[in-house]
Amino acid sequence: MEGPVSIKEILAQLDGRFPMDGAVVEALPQGTTFQSVENFGTSAWTITGRIMAIEPDGTENSYFLKVAYGEHGGIMLRGEFESSKIIYGLMPNFIPKPFGFGRYKVQNPATYFYLSEFVDMDVANAPEPVEFTGRLAQMHKISQSPTGKFGFHVATCDGKMAHTVEWEESWAIFYRKLLVGVCKLDLETNGPWPELERATEQVATKVIPRLLGTLQTEGRKIKPCIIHGDLWEGNMGINLETGDTLLFDAGSYYAHNEMELGHWRCEFSSVFRSKIYTRHYLRNYPAAEPVGEFDDRNRLYSIKGAINYCAGHPGSILRKT
Repeated sequence: MEGPVSIKEILAQLDGRFPMDGAVVEALPQGTTFQSVENFGTSAWTITGRIMAIEPDGTENSYFLKVAYGEHGGIMLRGEFESSKIIYGLMPNFIPKPFGFGRYKVQNPATYFYLSEFVDMDVANAPEPVEFTGRLAQMHKISQSPTGKFGFHVATCDGKMAHTVEWEESWAIFYRKLLVGVCKLDLETNGPWPELERATEQVATKVIPRLLGTLQTEGRKIKPCIIHGDLWEGNMGINLETGDTLLFDAGSYYAHNEMELGHWRCEFSSVFRSKIYTRHYLRNYPAAEPVGEFDDRNRLYSIKGAINYCAGHPGSILRKT
């Protein structure tokens, strides 16, 4: 499969124009009339814009549009669309309403889009810990895996890197495949590192079975929960109209709920590294048994986030930490 297309190169070719296409107009809600589109916001892997349209009752409305290129771009945006549909279905005020995903009519380059509700957000201030973690825990609690297993029905991404999400009954097996897949992507991006490869083997064959296998033995059970999949402060905001916290840029799968908190330990996270967020989350969704191994599991889950970041950012110093 082809890798991600360089957004910098695409932006240079566009020279300030937003890449609009008739397929997006057709994806707007029935009766809505397209008026204009403009660049809005910034994204490392996509081009983002704001559509202005007229609703059937004559009122003006905005929609958010995200565009990505190549086969990989299609996987990324389809994953976000499917993830957002599930989260919105559970908690409509926790993520902008998804409207559509598709491919542009223009054949070359292959171009894909994700269309959603436009929400004016504050993305500069930290969320209130009690409210935010309560809502996140509620999402985890009320979600139900359609298969009863860990995984997802389509590929999703953390940043631009694709997750390994084939369904598994065993969380330990699922996480091993997920982590090994991320480490493979890192080696492809940053080159061989024998010490890291040996460490990965040890974690995969010794640490994961010991720490995560325990969660589903001796009568213990954990529920597969829908998680955002790439949750740090850069992928959430505060609705300026309602004050509600909102998620975006989801790359979901059904996981052990504690997996969501692994990102908060990573060095690319700043706000959520404060222990107040984890502490309040655990008041809403207590740590799994053995409770005394929560911190060890959290450290293990953070490895996936850190290595994934390195795979998406060649030469990152996080690889050495």
